[in-house]
Amino acid sequence: MQAGSDEAEWREDCAPRRVLDLFATKWTSMILHTLHARHGGAARTGVLLRSLPGISKKMLTQTLREMEGSGLVSRDVQGTMPPAVEYRLTPLGARFVAPVEWLYAWGRDNADALDALGPRPRSRRRAADKE
Repeated sequence: MQAGSDEAEWREDCAPRRVLDLFATKWTSMILHTLHARHGGAARTGVLLRSLPGISKKMLTQTLREMEGSGLVSRDVQGTMPPAVEYRLTPLGARFVAPVEWLYAWGRDNADALDALGPRPRSRRRAADKE
């Protein structure tokens, strides 16, 4: 494979694929958005759990660990009893907020087109519409 070729641009560790890996779970972008837009860049686990309807505690913890491993958030264990854990956007996480917010704005601006696609098979919205 030659440098600068189409193949080199899409190798397994290329930047576009690494960005998409950050979106491997829907919760990553939602946690970033929530930390930024609702909590000024930092929040404790329980606050995040209450701020994200539909996420389980297990999924929140798992996603936060992945985000910490990716360098998007930092974890601060406070020396209180019981220990409190606060998550903060890192400089990389703060920079990643901009494209996430752009995508969310695009979704709001194109809600009619997204609605025309119909509900996803596993969507809670679909179940609520049937009631």
